[in-house]
Amino acid sequence: MNSVLLIDDDGKLAEALGEYCVRFGIRIEPALTPSAGLDKLSREHFDAVILDVMLPEMDGFEVCRRIRRTHDLPIIMLTARGDVTDRIVGLEIGADDYVPKPFDPRELVARLQVNMKRHGRTSALPASDEVPDLYFDGLSVHPLQREIKVDGQSVELTTMEFSLLQLLCESPGRAFSRDEILASLKGTENELFTRSVDILVSRLRAKLKPLQPIRTLHGAGYAFVLNKTDPPEDTT
Repeated sequence: MNSVLLIDDDGKLAEALGEYCVRFGIRIEPALTPSAGLDKLSREHFDAVILDVMLPEMDGFEVCRRIRRTHDLPIIMLTARGDVTDRIVGLEIGADDYVPKPFDPRELVARLQVNMKRHGRTSALPASDEVPDLYFDGLSVHPLQREIKVDGQSVELTTMEFSLLQLLCESPGRAFSRDEILASLKGTENELFTRSVDILVSRLRAKLKPLQPIRTLHGAGYAFVLNKTDPPEDTT
């Protein structure tokens, strides 16, 4: 499992991102301040750093400069500011990539995978091109393309709708509580509350008709209930 240091003063983000990334072979180690992060980096081995720009004590640019003096590992910077100048500065001082907030956690995982592979730090991490397509009765899900097909026809989903479907269909039959769904989807939208999950499920169900792949389990949450099938034969 790859170990990634997250330097960000948002403790809730660290918790949610940690729960999400572990499914991809990535352990998130949080540090709420730059000093705590630099101390952990000096004492422990990490395969990458996720670094927020807006931090107490010093900004992320200064932290990036200090890391680059002693470490050659991927640095991905996060910011709520979409200023192009910020992105340029971050890359010029040694950052490998730049992701603006709010972000899709799946995109962040993909960027981590690419950059760790480039630095030769992916021995325990599945490459992004190894994420398998999923096939069910009447439904196919293609994570890399972020595409789904219902009875062979492409259906367009929003980022949140696709992330929800992927979460559910990767564990068929498992009940996901609203809190678990909220934790997984955190970062894809500024405002997401428990009631939003119900609305999101309703929108997704409407787009997947005539299929009925999502069942409400009263008191437990939601579960994906379609049966898995084999991939279609290649006729080319």
